[in-house]
Amino acid sequence: MSKKNKQQETVKDIANESYLQTVFRRFCHHRLAVVSLMVLVVLGGAALLAPVIAPYSPDEIVGPFSGAPDKEFWLGTDQIGRDVFSRILYAMRISLLVGIMATLISTVVGVVLGLIAGYFGGIPDMIIMRFTDMVMSFPYILLVLVAAAIFKPGLWNIILILGFVDWPGIARLVRGNVLNLRETNFVKGNIVAGMPIRHILFSEILPNTVAPILVYATSVLALSMLDEAALSFLGQGVQPPTASLGNMLNGAQSLTVLTKQPWLWIPPGVLIIVLVMAINFIGDALRDALDPNSGR
Repeated sequence: MSKKNKQQETVKDIANESYLQTVFRRFCHHRLAVVSLMVLVVLGGAALLAPVIAPYSPDEIVGPFSGAPDKEFWLGTDQIGRDVFSRILYAMRISLLVGIMATLISTVVGVVLGLIAGYFGGIPDMIIMRFTDMVMSFPYILLVLVAAAIFKPGLWNIILILGFVDWPGIARLVRGNVLNLRETNFVKGNIVAGMPIRHILFSEILPNTVAPILVYATSVLALSMLDEAALSFLGQGVQPPTASLGNMLNGAQSLTVLTKQPWLWIPPGVLIIVLVMAINFIGDALRDALDPNSGR
């Protein structure tokens, strides 16, 4: 078969593929994103299977204090003799749980408020957007720290705090898309046909807004994980003995740990970097793959 015929068949296959196939093909063009997805699946699987993979309980004292890595303890032991490798596996579960749950909460709140503001306009739009502007006017990290100081530090409190602080960006994004979609013929046709508002919002408008929401949610996921790590590092997040990547870094405030016991802070620090970078690469690839104007 000639090269020209092959090109013609390729063009024909692309023309006949479904939307999901197109998105998948475009996503696969981003090799870093594909590798990042594999890394995220492996790390997520390891975190999910932590009770099976971890050689010890994360809170069990099993070795010498601050023991260096060896054949028995691959990543050494911490200041009170707990296995660092086992704690990292469980810490990933907590950090991923915080990121995913906070992203879900902020996405749901932002989508609902954005739909209401964009579709109804008028007074509801003014109230929601002014409240959104007020929340966004505060320095983000200061707002999170104040909220964490007011409420008792803990896993679910941190999830709720991050979830209810990260929604304004999604709300503004959804509102902007709804304002554009509200003027389209298919939405006006549903209004003229007397379709209920619930159907118009959730069956007509929302499906056409999923792509930008999904892309934005990846950045919120990465940000939430970084925020949890920062809060736990400062002692305002997930509290010991529960392990998170952030509170495992807490010991790195000591000069002795920084200089003489790198196994206590390098593994959790590297994992945070890898997870956040992988999520960001996937988000960038999704943005290009879901863009209808992309020529790839």
